[in-house]
Amino acid sequence: MSDQPLLSRLDLNLLVALDALLTERSVTRAAERLHLSQPALSASLARLRTHFNDQILARRGNTYELTPLALRLTEHTTTALEAARRVFESQATWSPRDSTREFSIYGSDYGFATIGSEVSRLAAEAAPGVRFRFMLHNPAIVDDALNRLRSADGMVIPHGHLIDLPYADLWRDGWVVVASESNELVGDELTMDVLGALPWVFTYQSRTAFTSAARQLQQLGIEPHIEAVVESFLALPHFIAGTNRLGLIQAGLAHVAESVAGVRTLEAPFDATPVVNALWWHPVHGRDPEHAWMRGIFEQAAASVSNRPTSGVSLPV
Repeated sequence: MSDQPLLSRLDLNLLVALDALLTERSVTRAAERLHLSQPALSASLARLRTHFNDQILARRGNTYELTPLALRLTEHTTTALEAARRVFESQATWSPRDSTREFSIYGSDYGFATIGSEVSRLAAEAAPGVRFRFMLHNPAIVDDALNRLRSADGMVIPHGHLIDLPYADLWRDGWVVVASESNELVGDELTMDVLGALPWVFTYQSRTAFTSAARQLQQLGIEPHIEAVVESFLALPHFIAGTNRLGLIQAGLAHVAESVAGVRTLEAPFDATPVVNALWWHPVHGRDPEHAWMRGIFEQAAASVSNRPTSGVSLPV
């Protein structure tokens, strides 16, 4: 109850103004972005400065810089504005055909190249006004998934990284080893000795960001000599072409890897644990009929992705 008098002195327009000021770092540019006069936005900035007892924008010579408080407010403001937008976009009845909603999804380039593209295609057929925003995640975003998913609609990521969030399993995938065609140390088949002797390119490599196959290598007693780490599955083959390096990529992307000149894929010499990809979301979206429709689109897309060939790699069941 003590917060109500404070909130009653504010309005949603101040939140919009704050977001523009934090993004543009200029009263003039923020006013242009919001199609307001500069005096009108200056008045909003004055109210914000009074409320926070902080300058928000501090002049440094001929430019403005965000104060330490403003820097902390940047992410919270974006989240709050997105949450407010969702509140006022909610409708008693909702028709996909008439909707203009934008769904925001975090994921890797692997997820977007596989299920993301299929989701976009299916949604365009069923709801031509709906738009998807596919945003690349990173370790910091995954570690903060509970908060990030309050404003985003979902995250496509395999099991093993998130807990205590609702999810829908989508599709399973295997792993293949990527090698350069010029790598004379790799024959028609790989051995565990070769995996241990050659250098590697890993996708993600930290305490909380890793792939299950790379972790499995270490569990099998191989400590790979990692020459490069790249947070992109689609870019990985380019780091291997023309070198003696090896890499691991999902079987669903084998055709993409093989399209890079001088690169081929081989079956791993160990029983690589399949990756089980899932869509995760925050419980706040559970009863949202629009979100439920979106989840259904992902499930339809998953059925299509599951039926795609994977360069002859058989997946465990």
